[in-house]
Amino acid sequence: MSAATRRWIGAGLLALIAPLCFAQADTGPDSLDELLRSIREVRSAEQQAMREREQRFIAERDQRQQTLREAEQALAEVQAQTDRLQAEFERLESELGEAQAQLDERSGNLGELFGVVRQMAADTRGQWRDSLLNARFPQRTEGLQQLEQSRSIPTVEELEQFWYILQQDMTASGQVSRFTAAVAGRDGQQQTLPVVAVGPFVALQGDDYLLYEPDANRFMVAARQPGDGNLAEDFVEPRDELADLWVDPTRGNVLAQQQLTPSLLERVRQGGLVGYVILGLGLLGLLLAIGRLIWLQRVSRRVDRQADDLGDLRTDNPLGRVLGVIGDRPRLEEIDTLELKLDEAILRETPRLERWQGLIKLLAAVAPLLGLLGTVTGMIATFQAITLYGTGDPKMMAGGISQALVTTVLGLVVAIPLLFLHSLVAARSKALVQLLEQQSAGLIALHLGNGERRGD
Repeated sequence: MSAATRRWIGAGLLALIAPLCFAQADTGPDSLDELLRSIREVRSAEQQAMREREQRFIAERDQRQQTLREAEQALAEVQAQTDRLQAEFERLESELGEAQAQLDERSGNLGELFGVVRQMAADTRGQWRDSLLNARFPQRTEGLQQLEQSRSIPTVEELEQFWYILQQDMTASGQVSRFTAAVAGRDGQQQTLPVVAVGPFVALQGDDYLLYEPDANRFMVAARQPGDGNLAEDFVEPRDELADLWVDPTRGNVLAQQQLTPSLLERVRQGGLVGYVILGLGLLGLLLAIGRLIWLQRVSRRVDRQADDLGDLRTDNPLGRVLGVIGDRPRLEEIDTLELKLDEAILRETPRLERWQGLIKLLAAVAPLLGLLGTVTGMIATFQAITLYGTGDPKMMAGGISQALVTTVLGLVVAIPLLFLHSLVAARSKALVQLLEQQSAGLIALHLGNGERRGD
């Protein structure tokens, strides 16, 4: 035990003994021996505890030193192994560099060829992504993808497979093939049905044209069929002779765009309420004009028959009613009165002949104004959509723009025919009025001539 440790132990014992000494001073000299024995026992116990603690400390120190020696030995071994591995890595890296140099020297232009092959595989896969031939050859795009993503020089077998895929596509592009594929009907139900494909251009199922969905690798029946369905049905049927068929040279793009083109009824619906009002007024004006033309044609035939037979005046036509006011034997001195009667009769017939012409003209003038109203309301809807959703999505503005344009077109489509019909109706009625005036003037001239001859 060191001197410093002993001094600390002695100081501790004195600190413990001092209270006991003061306590024993009150008890008397008989208890001093007991105090001394007690101190010896405590000191002996403490020395024993200190020796045990010292032994444990020494044992633990030796154990730690042994662990440290073992760790140092393991570190030396790991360091030696690291040095060996570093040397091996440098050697292998040097050999790899030499091998790469030899490979580059021996491969020559193969690296450039590999880049061209990868680029061609990527371009071909992009061109074939929407091709309907993928439904007939579903594995060909996977082979192109593997060749595109490869990081090694392609083998001869891979190049031959690439050539075979290209040759297969060229051959299939000039064939009319029949195969089975997944087809989704207009109701959304998917079935496996026989499909007839004309190269990569169009696919048919029965008398329906099909659209190819590349993501699902299936066909879908087109909602709007091009041309006459009988052509497709006749083409699909087995035959020995040639047959006509509508073919999409853009490989489905025109057919897909046709599905987005609205029909005439859908165009009318885009006009909204204003469009329906314009069409209603146009239909009303058309019916009035046609009705008036038919009525005027009948009146014209009756007037012509009456003009051929003035001796038998009838009341079923304007000419007979006008000439009937002068009677069979008018007197010469009443010629002035007859003129007034004829003018009055013609004035009575004129409103009948010109009936509804003003309304037809009004409808022809109102239709463009309603079209302008639809244009304004459509632009208001467009600006409201821009305010709410911005200009990021043009489809949000398409509804208002469609209404604005469609109503303008409807207004013009209604107004132009109504103007022509109004002019035609007005010309027919005016011709009849002029005929009545001519016949009346001729009749008066005839009576005047007869009167002069009688006076002579």
